[in-house]
Amino acid sequence: MQPFIGIVIVLGCVFGGFMLHGGSFKVIWQPVELLIILGAGLGAIVLGNPKHVLSEMVLQLKKVMLPRKAGEEFQRQLLLLMYELLQTAAGGLKALDAHVEAPHESALFKRYPLILDEPKLLHFIVDNFRLMAMGKINAHELEGVLEQELEAIHDELAQPSKSLHKIGEAMPGFGILAAVLGIVMAMSSVAEGADTGQIALMVAAAMVGTFIGIFFCYAVLDPLSNMMKQQVHEEMAAMESVKVVLVTHVSGKPPLLAIDAGRRLVQLNIKPSFAVLEGWIDKMQDAGDAEATPRRRATDRMPGERRAA
Repeated sequence: MQPFIGIVIVLGCVFGGFMLHGGSFKVIWQPVELLIILGAGLGAIVLGNPKHVLSEMVLQLKKVMLPRKAGEEFQRQLLLLMYELLQTAAGGLKALDAHVEAPHESALFKRYPLILDEPKLLHFIVDNFRLMAMGKINAHELEGVLEQELEAIHDELAQPSKSLHKIGEAMPGFGILAAVLGIVMAMSSVAEGADTGQIALMVAAAMVGTFIGIFFCYAVLDPLSNMMKQQVHEEMAAMESVKVVLVTHVSGKPPLLAIDAGRRLVQLNIKPSFAVLEGWIDKMQDAGDAEATPRRRATDRMPGERRAA
């Protein structure tokens, strides 16, 4: 919702102010100028980036424009998922195989749909639990491995916003390019005997190209690239939290302390207190006990009693 509010404010103030100043929208509606400038920008993006960067750019733009998931609920699901995985690992890392090998089919992971909807984060979690299950690795070694992996992930995720920012900086240049072409056409019309009014309109249309380039630079592409950068920062913060949980667990700390270590890296605006985290865990355990009790009672009956029931 917030991106659309920002778009309405920008369009309303820029074009509304132009109209209030006595301008005519017909004057600045120049489809050919738009075609030249936006086409050059799009072509430069395609020319300057490999296919996987373009795919990631489209994905990040979709995330930016779509309504964001509830931040607190996402963190709740992430921390509780990590707690359950650590509890499962306490019974032997091999017990994790059923969950990490096929997370989309795991009953444990299905309780946390917001995490399942984040393929990069999910991949990071299951890969590193597999790493822990494959053999002994100390906390220092694990931390080094995870830091290198996070650095590589960050470089890849940050590339689309960097590329979009560079194209945004180039948009005024594309606007000047379109304006120069318009001036060339205006000067050509002088030689053909066009009157002063026609020449003035052609020069005005050419100058619109400069306006379009500056507008898309500062009012469209730069804010979009900044929002994409913040989106990547949020994704990386979640992975950093997972890293700290895993390293703390491998160093020998109990699950609750490991989860609390990850909680400390959550963004301040959605960071739960330790008491809230304990409340989430207690509620989850109470719900698990309530589900397990009927099953235990059923299995404790004698065969004859079950038949009679």
